[in-house]
Amino acid sequence: MGVLLAQQEKFPLLPMITGVFVTVLVLTPSAASKFIAIGPFNIVGATLFYPLSYLFNDILTEVYGYEYSRRIIWIGLGAQLFSAAIYALIQYLPASSFWHNQEAYDVILGQAPRIVYASVAAYFVGEFVNSFVLSRLKFLQKGKTGRHIALRFVLSTFFSEFFDSVIFLGGSFYGVIKTEDLLRTMLTIWIVKSLYEVLTLPVTIPLVAWVKKREATDKIDDPKTTNYTPFKL
Repeated sequence: MGVLLAQQEKFPLLPMITGVFVTVLVLTPSAASKFIAIGPFNIVGATLFYPLSYLFNDILTEVYGYEYSRRIIWIGLGAQLFSAAIYALIQYLPASSFWHNQEAYDVILGQAPRIVYASVAAYFVGEFVNSFVLSRLKFLQKGKTGRHIALRFVLSTFFSEFFDSVIFLGGSFYGVIKTEDLLRTMLTIWIVKSLYEVLTLPVTIPLVAWVKKREATDKIDDPKTTNYTPFKL
């Protein structure tokens, strides 16, 4: 507890960034239960806001470094597993005699095991790929800003969203919807999420600059001294 309080005093914005990051992750499974149509394209509802998790991961890695990002990714994973367990517990507990909405609950908040596994795997791989690529690019670019920071934000998201989209949609819906439709949806969501990063750059870059100034830190990870394993807490 003392360590956490010390970190909060050192970086006062870190708890708020962590809170937003975790909120996005907890909302994702329920929002992903519905496919929505935008013109001729089909995406899951969570696509509208899930890229924010990568945006905030970018901020965490860019400002505080890979090790801080790794800790918060694990916090997010724990929150996602906890929310899934609570939804599942409520789903399988007997309903009151006067309540007749079990089917609706099952559809929206019900936790199908394969979707839970796919969601957790996609999150784990995607977030760590994002953080790793961004960290290494920042080192190679010697921490330069401007177009350099834009490039590392976009490239890290481009690679991480590919793994995220393929793992989640493939694990959740392979064999459930037609392969052709599944592949088209994967491609659409990957492109949409990547464009999301590009379109938010005018907000993200000034925000990162402000956070760096406010927190008085701008971490550049040295590969010689940084342990990039995801499994160190």
